[in-house]
Amino acid sequence: MGLISQSGSICIGLVADIRRFGFSHIVSSGNEALIGTAEYMEALIDDPNTKVIATFTETVKDPERFVAALDRAADRGKPVVVLKVGRTERTKRAITSHTGGLAGESRVFSEVLKAHRAIEVDDMDELTEVLAVCQGERWPKGRRLAVVTASGGQAELVLDVASERGLELPPLPAESRNEAERVIGAITGDGNPLDAWGNGDYATNLPHALKVLDQTPTADVVVFCSDSCDDQPMGRADRTLDYTKLFIAAAQASRKPHYLMNMRPGVMHRGQVNLLREHAFAMIGGSRQGLGAIDRLARYLGPQPAKRAPAASPGPSVATCLQGAMRKTINEYDAKRLLAQHGIPVTREKLVASAAEATDAAREIGYPVVLKAVSDDIPHKSEHGLVVVDIRDDAAMAQAWRALQERLARVPGKPRVAGMLVQQMVRDGIEVFAGISRDPDFGHALAFGIGGVAIEVLRDFALRPLPLRAGDAEAMIGEIKGAKLLQGIRSGPPADVASLAHCLYALGDFAYADRLRIAEIDLNPIKVLPQGQGCVVVDALIAPIQASKE
Repeated sequence: MGLISQSGSICIGLVADIRRFGFSHIVSSGNEALIGTAEYMEALIDDPNTKVIATFTETVKDPERFVAALDRAADRGKPVVVLKVGRTERTKRAITSHTGGLAGESRVFSEVLKAHRAIEVDDMDELTEVLAVCQGERWPKGRRLAVVTASGGQAELVLDVASERGLELPPLPAESRNEAERVIGAITGDGNPLDAWGNGDYATNLPHALKVLDQTPTADVVVFCSDSCDDQPMGRADRTLDYTKLFIAAAQASRKPHYLMNMRPGVMHRGQVNLLREHAFAMIGGSRQGLGAIDRLARYLGPQPAKRAPAASPGPSVATCLQGAMRKTINEYDAKRLLAQHGIPVTREKLVASAAEATDAAREIGYPVVLKAVSDDIPHKSEHGLVVVDIRDDAAMAQAWRALQERLARVPGKPRVAGMLVQQMVRDGIEVFAGISRDPDFGHALAFGIGGVAIEVLRDFALRPLPLRAGDAEAMIGEIKGAKLLQGIRSGPPADVASLAHCLYALGDFAYADRLRIAEIDLNPIKVLPQGQGCVVVDALIAPIQASKE
């Protein structure tokens, strides 16, 4: 393993325990005033003695070179395991859009690592277990875990951990279960984890259980739980080694990767570790950390989303809205007109300058309608009460017009007003939001989540760096907790997810094509209508980069 750490003490701490893996190179890179992590990574990628690279990273000095090194490492089949510290937002800045406030540095960095096939870990336990998993001669070809224990309690604990962490432990198929019970006796639960103690003849039961799991089509990886440690006051060291030999024999006869796992991290028997290492098998520790490490490596090795060429820009750029002027934000009306020319569906609406024009527009669009003030200087209209919804007739329109005029007069700073927007009232649909933010190091990212004010409270959103890859939009829609709302609840119809995905791709392509001018974009809310009826952007905001440099 090659280690690059910006902390010298982290280097010393890792080198203090070389029971399960050794080091090809150890680099204490310090503050990287001259040479950075990316350059050290390039050297380790080319080093034939380095199988896996680990980094303890505080800051990334050269983001483009860092990302390029991640890509080259992945192409060479060398996992890069990254522990990033200081994951809070680097600065407190004035946020114009909701998206800019949500997509902090750590979330963007995590998604960049995923997009470029690095393995991110959260702490030292997770780091060391991923490195240990990589020491096995065979690596996982899938995420489906099969676990053997000698205890019902261990089996239950593993099952709880797997459920909480999203690990795949498929139930034992009926045919495999019958074969296991033929020798072991009755087994509990759904057979995975498989409590192989059974009738108490563990020397017979363990090899049989391992053989059954090896032949089970729903298992990609086999894990054997066997707690032991140096100087243990209970149990026998010779029995520990005997069981280890049975495990090694079963693993050697299999094409699937096998791991021996202690239930706690850092606890192990040196003789057992040495015996496993002699035969190129790895020991892992901690049900959460160890099984999670296998899953991380399996996901790294799994199929990756295909690259996708962003659609050619079909419409004008942000520059057409600026026309040489410095605009802090591009108001809703202008933003929507621009977005519509890039394939993003928006509401029917009309900009008006008088109460009479508002009434005519409402009749043309059809009551009920919404009335909004339009101003570059007021990015969040609702905060000032500058939105009136569900206007049903001419009298209500006249009243709404007067109310907005009075409220505008009370807004501090005498904002410049472009007019009033009369907009169709979209009653149906599920509210979602989509937005673009710009990270100063890693560029633009797309955020998606359930819309309205809920996003600021629940913070349930997905994030992807641009340009989007094939399948990114669909994956983002499916991975948020609120995804069930789009599937139809209480006998309601499912939402038009295909139309929503098309909207997300169009937004991502537009933002990537015009990335030199766009700081942030907010589409909130987007109303996703029932299946077959599409989706529509109800409100929009664009913050150009020119304004962020003032």
